[in-house]
Amino acid sequence: MDILRNRIKIIDRYIIGKYLGTFIYTLTVFVVIIIIFDLSEKLDDFLGNNLTFWQVISLYYAGSIPFYVNMLSPLINFIAVIFFTAKMADQTEIVPILSGGVSFNRFLLPYFASAFIIFAANLTANLYILPYTNQLKNSFENTYIKKNDPSSKNNIHMKLDENTYIYIESFDNKSKSGYRFSLDNFKGDVLVKKLVADQIKWDSLKRNWKLTNYSIRNVDGLKESMINGSAKTKDTILDMRPDDFSAYENVFESLTTKELSDKIKKEKTRGTGVWNDLLFEQYKRYLQPLSAFVLTLIGVALSSRKVRGGVGLPLGIGIFLSFTYIVVNQFAKMFSLKGGIPPLVAVLIPTIFFGLLGYYLLRKAPK
Repeated sequence: MDILRNRIKIIDRYIIGKYLGTFIYTLTVFVVIIIIFDLSEKLDDFLGNNLTFWQVISLYYAGSIPFYVNMLSPLINFIAVIFFTAKMADQTEIVPILSGGVSFNRFLLPYFASAFIIFAANLTANLYILPYTNQLKNSFENTYIKKNDPSSKNNIHMKLDENTYIYIESFDNKSKSGYRFSLDNFKGDVLVKKLVADQIKWDSLKRNWKLTNYSIRNVDGLKESMINGSAKTKDTILDMRPDDFSAYENVFESLTTKELSDKIKKEKTRGTGVWNDLLFEQYKRYLQPLSAFVLTLIGVALSSRKVRGGVGLPLGIGIFLSFTYIVVNQFAKMFSLKGGIPPLVAVLIPTIFFGLLGYYLLRKAPK
């Protein structure tokens, strides 16, 4: 019995080492290939903006490499499991393990231990690392790569709280300035204050808003008073930030977990139409790392049987399923943001679909 236990521990270490080693090696190769293609595509933008090598590395690739790693992680995890498990099956390494008294469920244990390590790394990255690295990447892209894309948003209506409404005719994200700004404050159904300004600009140092050419009208029943600030500026604190008016689609990826939660709470009051986008991003950060377990299960169940042709057939099926996973993910996101599917359901659709597939394949796997 002790000999069997020692052999099982050796097998566990062997599988975990093969799993994580193949995963890291394959992920590194894919990331290098993507960087090469990305560099060739954006080289003209780098040279056209007179950027130094250090600026490109520290401002762009320091943010984009973690993004690529996180994006590729589930698929490389899947391909890595299929590749080395199919190789073990082709070399008749799995049959002796199962014939020696190890159940298939016990055989899966080191796989799931490795999948847990990848899951924990992805979850930690989603919650604490990627928001900051995405901020680097997105800021660089919006400044140098997408500089000709529209950076302004027009006709913005927003509810700041139960009694306060604002309107901005246009807001420019690059200058963080809004034009033709108005604020209406109500008490019940009665207007008690109206503020208008030609320009409102975010002061990043003071972390407040600066109004230019403003006027304030206070209403108290039949009494009214006017404060005229023509040709003057006024600092004011409002419960809004430049990101609330962003025209860029990648702005939510750059929010920290706390900022994202705070923004979701405020969106209940504001109703600016980005509720589903925010919820989808939040659920994605917590739930998508679960794909490590589901794809590992499919990979082992699919490739643990020895077949003619070696690892080619399982690997081909694995690549096909990888692209299917990407397509299902994109469709789920599209239907969540545009089709009315609840964000939580949309995030879980790929995991549930592939989880059922994994369960079916597990029942068909050799025992």
